[in-house]
Amino acid sequence: MAFATMAFSCSSLSATTTTLKTQNPQNSKFPISPSTLSPPQRLSLFPVSAFNTRKIRRLIEKLPEDFDESEIPASFKRAPFTKPQIDDVWPENIEIPKEGSPEFEAIIDELLPKRPPAPPREEIFAVVMVGSRQYIVIPGRWIYTQRLKGANVNDKIVLNKVLLVGTKTSTYIGTPVVTNATVHAVVEEQLLDDKVIVFKYKKKKNYRRNIGHRQPITRIKITEITGYQDYPASTLEAAEATLAAAASALEPATVSS
Repeated sequence: MAFATMAFSCSSLSATTTTLKTQNPQNSKFPISPSTLSPPQRLSLFPVSAFNTRKIRRLIEKLPEDFDESEIPASFKRAPFTKPQIDDVWPENIEIPKEGSPEFEAIIDELLPKRPPAPPREEIFAVVMVGSRQYIVIPGRWIYTQRLKGANVNDKIVLNKVLLVGTKTSTYIGTPVVTNATVHAVVEEQLLDDKVIVFKYKKKKNYRRNIGHRQPITRIKITEITGYQDYPASTLEAAEATLAAAASALEPATVSS
């Protein structure tokens, strides 16, 4: 019954619309006379743009009486339905300072946030062995290693298997380790690594196994590297001499007749 009533009302409305079109054939933009429609029909036929027009009229009424339209910049008089441009708010007589000029640097210092200077860091690194793996460590940074059994959070540990130490001026290469060199660290966290899915499958045997594994690991922060100063450094001249000696040893010996 509800569908029949809806169809009847729609048909009656369409009949009324066609009748009103014939009554106002000259007005093609608005063929229906609002005075002959009910209030709900008037609201449905009210164009959406009329709301924007009403809002614009309210803004115009708030303008001062001595407002002169000729003072509006040409950049505001653009075509309708276009995106706003930077010229709409950018003054016409402004001069952009060149990059690198004092004016440009002053603007950058004013707008960008001022960060405190970074603390001085010792330019040194080391290659240390933890368990059966080798890690490149730098003071102030942290690494993930295999689970260190018996170590608790905030415990201080010492790593003695230092294979190499490098500074800005020299390199200390161990044979196999650098004597008396130690890496000091602090345990920050004992956790589990990301899950690894182990899937086993055998065809035609209805055999499927889906197993997840999370490897226990330890996060440590490197504090300092010490004890390498007494070890002989490997300079570039010594390395070249070693390479030359190795090359001469590989040359075939000449037999004099």
